Amino acid sequence: MYYSEVTQRVISFIESNLTEEIQLDTFPSVIGYSKYHLLRIFKHETGKSIGEYIRERRLATAAMLLLHSNESILTIAIIFHFQSQEAFTRAFKEMYTLPPGKYRKLMRSVQMMEEEKEMNESKEVKGWSLSGSNPELYEITVDSDVFHTGTKSGLLYSKGDIKEQYFATMMQGFQADDYKGKRLKLSCFLKTENVFKCGAWLRIDNAMGDTIQFDNMDNRSIHGTSNWNHYSIVLDVPEESSSIYFGVLLIGQGKVWADGFRFEEVTKKVPTTNMLDVEHLPKQPSNLDFNE
Repeated sequence: MYYSEVTQRVISFIESNLTEEIQLDTFPSVIGYSKYHLLRIFKHETGKSIGEYIRERRLATAAMLLLHSNESILTIAIIFHFQSQEAFTRAFKEMYTLPPGKYRKLMRSVQMMEEEKEMNESKEVKGWSLSGSNPELYEITVDSDVFHTGTKSGLLYSKGDIKEQYFATMMQGFQADDYKGKRLKLSCFLKTENVFKCGAWLRIDNAMGDTIQFDNMDNRSIHGTSNWNHYSIVLDVPEESSSIYFGVLLIGQGKVWADGFRFEEVTKKVPTTNMLDVEHLPKQPSNLDFNE
């Protein structure tokens, strides 16, 4: 099992038990690795300890409850296993800079202003663009109702029941200079609703515009409805690289939320996911007479 798969299983368990008491000692029986091995893998993959992840996700979910429910602050504190309202307030203020009561009041007023603004302006997401085979069938926007951490996420969705031959991507690009000669890891958190097929993607191009490294998670794509989880792509950035493009791909219908994109240099010990690598090709041709 790849480390990314281990991390995904840990996160899946956490996301399903955010309102339950989670003990680190339960993970070995659920995941199948020792506690200390899991802690090391998780930290290596996400940059956070399991405890930090649980705390941040509980606070982010609490923030959504403050915005979209009338539950009391004490009730929310109890739901997410804080020892007291005061302890919840301290932790929430540390992450969101505001105490829960002020956050609720401020963010609700901000949300009302944003809804009025959206009615009068076209949807744009700073730094991101919409592309694909038929981008007019899709939309990208910033979602302040659903997010992994912080207060917002990026949302790519189909406008209707789109057939699987159509696709769109929420994407951006940047110069490769700072990463030439390095092995680059892209990671992010994705959440889906009724998608035919989707995933993160990363592409390295040379100065001629030729793609020299590429992965779109086609061999491990996401289908249907799924909760937030961690996904990663690892590619080499050769010296002849000129540009790096990345984003989220949605094929057919559905919605996909994206949050927490992160780039980091990794060692050569981390295997690449490059789909153009000859190692991904079969050693011999097959079914040459079409009888199989």
